[in-house]
Amino acid sequence: MVPGGKPGGNNLTGLLWTYMSEPTSGLNGRSVMVPRGHVLGGSSSINGMVYTRGSSDDYDKWAELSGDRRWSWKALWPYILRHERWGPPVGGRNATGEYDPKVHGYSGKVSTSLPWDGPVEHDLRTVKNAELQKEFPITLDVNAGRPMGVSWMQSTIGNGERSSASTAYLTPEVRERPNLTILVNTYITRVLPVRTTGHVPDIRTVEVAPRTGGETRTLTASRELILTAGVIGTPQIFLNSGIGNKTELSALAIPCVLDIPDVGMGLTEHTAANLAWTITPRPTNPIAQDVAWAMWTANRTGPYSAAFTHQMLWARLPVNSQALKDFGDPSAGPRSPHLEMPLDSARSAYLVLLTPYSRGSVKIRSKDPFDGLVIDLNVFSHPFDIAAIKEGIRLAKRFYSGAAWDGYISSFNGPDPDSLSEAEFRTRVTQNALTFYHPVGTAKMSPKNAKHGVVDPELRLKGASGLRIIDSSVFPHIPTAHTQAPVYILAERGVDFIRDSWH
Repeated sequence: MVPGGKPGGNNLTGLLWTYMSEPTSGLNGRSVMVPRGHVLGGSSSINGMVYTRGSSDDYDKWAELSGDRRWSWKALWPYILRHERWGPPVGGRNATGEYDPKVHGYSGKVSTSLPWDGPVEHDLRTVKNAELQKEFPITLDVNAGRPMGVSWMQSTIGNGERSSASTAYLTPEVRERPNLTILVNTYITRVLPVRTTGHVPDIRTVEVAPRTGGETRTLTASRELILTAGVIGTPQIFLNSGIGNKTELSALAIPCVLDIPDVGMGLTEHTAANLAWTITPRPTNPIAQDVAWAMWTANRTGPYSAAFTHQMLWARLPVNSQALKDFGDPSAGPRSPHLEMPLDSARSAYLVLLTPYSRGSVKIRSKDPFDGLVIDLNVFSHPFDIAAIKEGIRLAKRFYSGAAWDGYISSFNGPDPDSLSEAEFRTRVTQNALTFYHPVGTAKMSPKNAKHGVVDPELRLKGASGLRIIDSSVFPHIPTAHTQAPVYILAERGVDFIRDSWH
């Protein structure tokens, strides 16, 4: 697939689950799309291709919350490297000094790389800014476990093409395997127990139907089911199957197979405020669209071979932050940034809150598997989140007020917490805020014997046998990262859990 889109734009019709959220006060009463990939490769086939793992503290927090050190950064390191196939920028430019070769894998399935073209004016001013403002240093590699500062953006792009879970793992050779059958346009309606032994259901049967509805059929695994339906699909399937809050299931006339109240709860999402600056007009020499397309079709270079920006800023709130004093620190630790800001032309920017306190949920409307969902994002419901955005905007203003930006930026257009009342600021933020399409945590991992959570540290459904979940729904804490790399890490770790169980 073309990383930078196609002339005239990408038509994603048919490639998305068209989920919509409930109206929420945190988005000024708006209902927003919750896009998930309805295509082989899932959301890795339709996302922004940003490759960030998060901080070492994020995974140490997973280990803490799961009660299992096998989820720590150190223990996961082999799996962090296992899935990655790092390569040079397409076109072969010298990217020395933009990454750390010691922290990458070179023989995995998923291709990763830096942008095809070298630094532009904004990038060079950012580097100069790092020399003048010590608050915003250049960090050699965002994926070394401590991403604070400005880093060069890494993407799941190889040889000028998108690298997705489908292109990486479902290669033509793999698709020819006699023990693999891929069913498309097929909808999982329920998972079912084949038997129950001592109140423990053995859930190894999946019920499927055509995507447009129709007669169902069942398929039963000889050993175990691996469910990878994602942060929305996994709780939907469980609830339709009678796995969830017993009281809520009863209200929908769904017999309860397993009473697990945390199914569908704890949805966590990165949310962004939309900022804008006025920049001084300057001469540009963009590559014409037809020339750019010719470059990509000829040798996979040019603007169409790249994602949307070159650099990203990762930052923690100041140590004297009032938000941290008032509400505590929701981050996993001092290596985890609270904020992210993709750096582009500075005309506009998204300030992303990576460590929200707010939590939402996914529920079903009825016992009909084809009925719509109740997706409550519930963003900005906790006062820390708006307070952190406020302090983050002040940080962004400091970033673009350095001498390196003289003659480039003329004014900040807001929303400005220093010129608006509390009510005005909240309204401005929530009117234009957007989610960053990183929802996680609706079937969380927890210690094996804990009464809370949905899966144990080996990703097996609690209270049952025969079923494992390997997707972002099991994340016990949202990572300070774009979530596709953490999913690959989770999946590689899960593979060995499965292998160790049966060999």
